[in-house]
Amino acid sequence: MGIRLTGEHFEHVSSPGERWDLLAQRYYGDAMLMGLIIEVNRHLWLADLAAIPPVIPPRTRLKIPVIERPDPDPALLPPWKREALA
Repeated sequence: MGIRLTGEHFEHVSSPGERWDLLAQRYYGDAMLMGLIIEVNRHLWLADLAAIPPVIPPRTRLKIPVIERPDPDPALLPPWKREALA
């Protein structure tokens, strides 16, 4: 994946109906990175085996980790995306 956590984060206060995947899409452009946000906020659900709610309770203060991504290899991108990097 090549994603690196910087160790920094910023705060997000959830709104009604927000989900983990939507936050990851909003902040990272990739809903599949929701695990990063869940992992950093696991302490909000005290028991290690407690279920993480799919819909985040409103007004929950979340940490959104700052990530770094390597520049994509143009050879691995489709032609229409290679032009955007040039």
